[in-house]
Amino acid sequence: MKINSNTTDINIKRITALETYPVRHPVLREGRPFETCKMEADDLESTFHFGLYYKNKLVGVATFMMDKDLRFTEKKQYRLRGMAVLTAYQGYHFGKQLLQFAEQFLKVNKVERVWFNARTKALSFYKNNGYNTYGSIFDIPDIGPHYVMSKIL
Repeated sequence: MKINSNTTDINIKRITALETYPVRHPVLREGRPFETCKMEADDLESTFHFGLYYKNKLVGVATFMMDKDLRFTEKKQYRLRGMAVLTAYQGYHFGKQLLQFAEQFLKVNKVERVWFNARTKALSFYKNNGYNTYGSIFDIPDIGPHYVMSKIL
């Protein structure tokens, strides 16, 4: 498959929680029941879901939920959850474009900091996008080792 990530074939927009599941499931919940894709704050009005479409196919998703981590002093914090790009579309900077789009949206909405629990295999991606680790590595049962990561917007 030939993919060109620098074309007008890319569209990023807000989507619903339900629309994120077909990307979340194979990337983040593979081998688990489909309903494990749903997250607690998915349907809150304060939660934002974004989708990246390549040639009208949804290939990347990211969800941002209002959630304060007491390690950080900023008043308006959002937590990134469910960031995923379908495997066949990884390595084409779709994740970077999706993250940058979402960060701009959050800045306009006066969000001061984004934080999240990052899988260790995704550390370099997030570091390359300006995020820093905080604290020590920890394990999330049935998912694996993680670090808290954060960025001031």
